[in-house]
Amino acid sequence: MAEHPSLKGRGLFSRLWRLVVTPSAHYSLGAILLYGFALGVVFWGGFHWAIELSNTETFCTSCHEHANFTLPEVQKTAHYSNIPGIRANCYDCHVPRDWLHKLATKVYVTRELFQHMTGTIDTREKYEARRLSMAHDVWQRLRDSNSRECRNCHDYGSMSLGQQEGMAARQHQLAADQGVGCIDCHMGVAHKLPAGAPERHLLSEGQR
Repeated sequence: MAEHPSLKGRGLFSRLWRLVVTPSAHYSLGAILLYGFALGVVFWGGFHWAIELSNTETFCTSCHEHANFTLPEVQKTAHYSNIPGIRANCYDCHVPRDWLHKLATKVYVTRELFQHMTGTIDTREKYEARRLSMAHDVWQRLRDSNSRECRNCHDYGSMSLGQQEGMAARQHQLAADQGVGCIDCHMGVAHKLPAGAPERHLLSEGQR
């Protein structure tokens, strides 16, 4: 009589379980643990290397959309070239530094690979048509994180407000007092503002 399919599945599971829990006849427990540890180190090192590789400007601009449309805009700003010689790359502005949020962001932006393969923004016309939508997505993520990525480099407590112009000093002081993020006042600092972008937000004395 043929064995019921469900029993076959149970038998396979049982054999796999016995393989896992039964002591090896050829290797000691210490050797198995050592091999497992070594494989874990290799896996973790390779995974971390791949994550860091994906943070480089070279990787980000390997697709022509970013190389031809995005990067030239950034290269004209103070975030790319300035007197102190401090450059903010794609990773600094778009990827959190802490591991949990970094991994979540990496998973979220994998959809860009699909957009690249399907040619969603592969021409200047398509790119400009979707620019406002893409910008809103980034702005909203920065609002949700209270401009966490901006704060990787910028900190209200480290600002020399006395050396800033009157309006900038006042706005930064109000933002620091009220715990307000950066993005609503600083949209377009690294990329051209799309047509239809909202007006720059200014804080008022009584705003909370």
